[in-house]
Amino acid sequence: MSSEQKSPVLHQDVPCPFCSLLCDDLTIHEHEGKVKVADKGCPRAIEQFERERPLLQPRVRGKPCSLAEALDQAARILRNSRQPLFAGLGTDVNGARAVMALAEHTGGIVDHMHGNALMHNISVLQNQGWMMTTFAEVKNRADLILCVGVNPAVNYPRFFERLVQTDYSLNPLRHKQLVFLGEEQQDKLPVSKNKGKRPLFLHCRKKYLGEVIATVHALAVGRTIIRSSVAGIPLAQLKKLAAMLMAARYGVIVWAPGELLDIDHPELTIQSICELVKYLNRTTRFAGLSLGGNDGGASVVNVCAWLSGYPLRVSFATGPPAYNPYRYSTKEVLQKHGVDALVWISSFSSDKKPPVAAIPSIVLADHIPKVERATDVFVPV
Repeated sequence: MSSEQKSPVLHQDVPCPFCSLLCDDLTIHEHEGKVKVADKGCPRAIEQFERERPLLQPRVRGKPCSLAEALDQAARILRNSRQPLFAGLGTDVNGARAVMALAEHTGGIVDHMHGNALMHNISVLQNQGWMMTTFAEVKNRADLILCVGVNPAVNYPRFFERLVQTDYSLNPLRHKQLVFLGEEQQDKLPVSKNKGKRPLFLHCRKKYLGEVIATVHALAVGRTIIRSSVAGIPLAQLKKLAAMLMAARYGVIVWAPGELLDIDHPELTIQSICELVKYLNRTTRFAGLSLGGNDGGASVVNVCAWLSGYPLRVSFATGPPAYNPYRYSTKEVLQKHGVDALVWISSFSSDKKPPVAAIPSIVLADHIPKVERATDVFVPV
């Protein structure tokens, strides 16, 4: 190795921002501009950390320029805008704070790229409240984990490693019961057959999840169901599930709102889950755990609520923050021509593209998005 080459650098306890588990124990090897995940990396972390990141220049209408020129043009667009949209928002807490300040200054609207999923959760919280738990509680206390419509191993690869199969738990694996309700495939479940209890699988189509949960709730209450099956699941199995939930010492129901978007009224399914959790707490300890908030979604929601008093989909057009989860969605304001400029931020994922809109656009991202209409200003971040 020549004297000009830099020595390899090993980074310990690196946090991973690429899903809502926020694992903070990765070991990263960095050498000559290339990054390798040396330890604790899941497929998702490896893909994102190790993907090629070409050196990018700021651009104005597709032509390379200096950073000062790009920022000057972006400022000009926002000065001429009466109501810009700040969307995507794939950023961290400091980035979200800066966006909120800029939106307030320019009279803009803020919404996240995963706003639809986030708002389904928020609407349930606003309308009826919920009882939730933390990763530490799941890891140390849960003896029954019911996954509704989600197999965490698919989009949250280290969920079982960190919260179920870990040796560092107050509640050993052999005492934990896993139940999966939905369409998830059993072969994607990374639970050893030689450890713990055998997982229980109840297969039904995703659109019937709310109906099944409501049935289990009715059985737990003591109602009589005059049917032999519900959504293709024998009633005897649902009675068994209700009995298991009521017998648990610390049960947790897990869902991911982003994986319920392809059904009608996902918030009703989430509401059924939360109501069941509330009822079970009359006789035992139960809680919900929502997986989501990818691309900084949870951070942006919390920052927005902290600074404006409302979650996402806030407008500063009239000065004080105005909240409307339907009117101020990205899709709605673009379809109704309610904004005249777009600022799209995506610093985590290379596959997220800004929406197509015939308005001036500013993109802050770690890649040049392939879109039908050329971006007016691109700034690499």
